[in-house]
Amino acid sequence: PSDDDVQATMLHRYQDWLEQTQGPFASYAELWQWSVDEIEPFWASIWDFFDVQASGRYERVLGSGSHAMPGAEWFPGARLNYAEHVFRGTDDAEVAIRWAGEGRPLTEMTWAQLRTLTARIAAGLRALGVEPGDRVVAYLPNSPHAVAAVLACASIGAVWSSCSPDFGARAVSDRFAQIEPKVLLAVDGYRYGGRDYDRRAIVGGLRAQMPSLVATVLLPYLDAGATLDGALDWDDFLGPEGARGADGEELEFAQLPFDHPLWVLYSSGTTGLPKAIVQGHGGILLEQLKHQHLHLDARAGDRVFWFTTTGWMMWNFLVGVLLTDASIVLYDGNPGTPDLGVVWELAADAGITILGASAGYLAACEKAGVVPRDGRDLSALRAVGSTGSPLAPESYDWVYDQLGPDLWLFSTSGGSDVCTAFVGGVPTLPVTRGELQARSLGARVEAFDPDGEELIGAVGELVLTEPLPSMPLSLWGDDDGSRLRDAYFDHFDGVWRHGDWIAISERGTAVISGRSDSTINRDGVRMGTSEIYRSVLGRDEIVDALVVDVDGWMPLFVVLRDGATLDDALVGAIKAHVREDCSPRHVPNAIYAVAEVPRTLSGKVLEVPVKRILQGAAPEVAASRDSLVNPAALDWFVDLARERAVSTLP
Repeated sequence: PSDDDVQATMLHRYQDWLEQTQGPFASYAELWQWSVDEIEPFWASIWDFFDVQASGRYERVLGSGSHAMPGAEWFPGARLNYAEHVFRGTDDAEVAIRWAGEGRPLTEMTWAQLRTLTARIAAGLRALGVEPGDRVVAYLPNSPHAVAAVLACASIGAVWSSCSPDFGARAVSDRFAQIEPKVLLAVDGYRYGGRDYDRRAIVGGLRAQMPSLVATVLLPYLDAGATLDGALDWDDFLGPEGARGADGEELEFAQLPFDHPLWVLYSSGTTGLPKAIVQGHGGILLEQLKHQHLHLDARAGDRVFWFTTTGWMMWNFLVGVLLTDASIVLYDGNPGTPDLGVVWELAADAGITILGASAGYLAACEKAGVVPRDGRDLSALRAVGSTGSPLAPESYDWVYDQLGPDLWLFSTSGGSDVCTAFVGGVPTLPVTRGELQARSLGARVEAFDPDGEELIGAVGELVLTEPLPSMPLSLWGDDDGSRLRDAYFDHFDGVWRHGDWIAISERGTAVISGRSDSTINRDGVRMGTSEIYRSVLGRDEIVDALVVDVDGWMPLFVVLRDGATLDDALVGAIKAHVREDCSPRHVPNAIYAVAEVPRTLSGKVLEVPVKRILQGAAPEVAASRDSLVNPAALDWFVDLARERAVSTLP
């Protein structure tokens, strides 16, 4: 970045402010080191710099000063409300949300309109008897209705949880039924890929599986006249215009303990029931104030977009942008309909300044020959973010070739478990091809060897050795904390093990090379799957891939571009690429062409479940089909496993 770029960032302003009390920091690396060495002064500085409003002053940053994980107690004594900070200091006439979708033109919602809708939803929930701690679940699309509803729940102190309408009935019930909700907010249907899907039968089935419900509210989204027997109509549910709370305010904000539950997110649920991850008002508030201002660098005038659905943590992350002076842009639909240019079209139409997408989407645009600036004015666009999986170096090349050298491209890594990225973008640092810029402030991310020793310049387990405020308060129903400990703290005592491979350079940059539980270990040489994918997807004939190591047998599965054939020449070329790019040990034993790679609803490749199926596990045990975007894609692997069981395949 230029000096002017750096001076314009909120991170630069924060660092200048901080130096008045903490002394000068010569570099971001020094600032990061202070933030993880002195985590109590650091998080206190975030509280003060962003002027967190609380009805009770906290006693200290960490209760009894304990940094123990799990069990760190943040800001005891403080009482606050996440939604209050979203609406604080907003200009009613300014646009808060821009929204479009398949068949839906770009529209705007002002802060006044968002506040009114939020107040009316809150009044409707209170009329149904919703109180602090009650759960409200939403089967809603990525729309302003969902944004207002999550803020309404937060204002009351109700606990929010959402799934996208493209989730199947089993996937939704596996998630929602766990937390015994009081109210279900749902749509009649949705549009995706040019096709309409009526979901009323699924909504009816969900009610039967959630006996705790006292009401279901139906939003006519696909059909303005849609109804469902036994469900409240959306307009009848809403409180009246100018709805007032008990104190006569249009929108009230319950003052809640710092660790009062805000929402429940879920693990992917590829095996067994998804983990129901409970996160709190205060922890999410502080983390999002820090990240959205200092790392995302969202400012007044920015229009921030991330392609997501309500079933992925990036939706909660995007809602958190409303804590800044920026507005947000929502899209509901298929990013490939009518073609992969639809997101870039939206960027031009909505004047998007910060655009976020998955690494897979950017790679798909490159493969498809998309030219983002062809016939589109993208002059407002100053940053592109990527998450979901490692961003290949070739995708860095493509973004800069297509969008120009002055763009800020940042790849990020984090997860639903903490609802943030703890490695990723820093707007004051240079971008290095194929690397994440730095570890986030306050996130003591390290790479550990199997003995728990820190590694620099070598691949190790991604761990957090100090607590973060947004770490889970608990897993729902895990009264003794055993599932939480087993999920994150079973490998290194008192240290959060995230399940990714990471290498941290001497310069503080990082490379994520895939999930550590799906590592390819060949003759003792470990390699992340992302490195193999990078090599394989370098072939123009291949558009997607999956690789697993099944007890020493390493098959590679590829999706071919239309017109391509997996003949001997292509097989030989793929093996040669892997041998040269990765190692001779990691040349696949067999290569198969498949129609689709199975993926979760958030787009992640099903490496471990496929491995378990090929090892002989029953498909229903290895993977929950309702957690997949393309459940039929598993059938091919089930058939292959049967063939292996009765044949002499290696």
